[in-house]
Amino acid sequence: MRTTEETEGFDGEASNTSMISGASSPYQPTTEPVLSRNVLGAMRCDMEYLMSYFGILKAVEVVLSLISFICIETIMMCSPCGGVYLFEFVSCSAFVVTGVLLLIFCLNLHIKVPQVNWNLTDLVNTATSTFLFFLSSLLLACINHDTGAEKAAVVFGFLVTGVFGLNTFLAVRRWRRGNGCQAAAQTSEYMRARTASRGEMEARPELA
Repeated sequence: MRTTEETEGFDGEASNTSMISGASSPYQPTTEPVLSRNVLGAMRCDMEYLMSYFGILKAVEVVLSLISFICIETIMMCSPCGGVYLFEFVSCSAFVVTGVLLLIFCLNLHIKVPQVNWNLTDLVNTATSTFLFFLSSLLLACINHDTGAEKAAVVFGFLVTGVFGLNTFLAVRRWRRGNGCQAAAQTSEYMRARTASRGEMEARPELA
């Protein structure tokens, strides 16, 4: 019979052996935390976009829309106020929406959401802002009280209308170019498939 000391000795040796084998095993568990991808921390400002035509136009649009909104907000009294209210709404909306799009393109967030046609979204925003700024500026120019704030708002309103109009023209060209490239790619893929199918038919005449 084994004595108690011998039993304890065997148990100690077994436990030591299991500890050594566990330490040397490549499948030992780890307590290190798994680092999750920090999407916000990986974002970087795209200086190339900011220096492009679209980036510069977007920045100018945001600044002019903000100046127009500040000018119209300094008007204390108006009668009638329809033109003032419309210009206020248009300038504020254009500033917010265009500013958000500028951030999205600068931080390359549009790449993370490819389901959205961002070129078409930008085109719709610029075209709508062009029309609304022109309409509100024209209405404010016709219905005003010759105050300095109203005149300044009209001037900046027509300036930002011109910038949005130029951006719309460039956005239309980019959108058409993108659709043309996509159609050409689809046509090329179709012709490649037709050529491959024809070659297979020639190689295997029994399929004809």
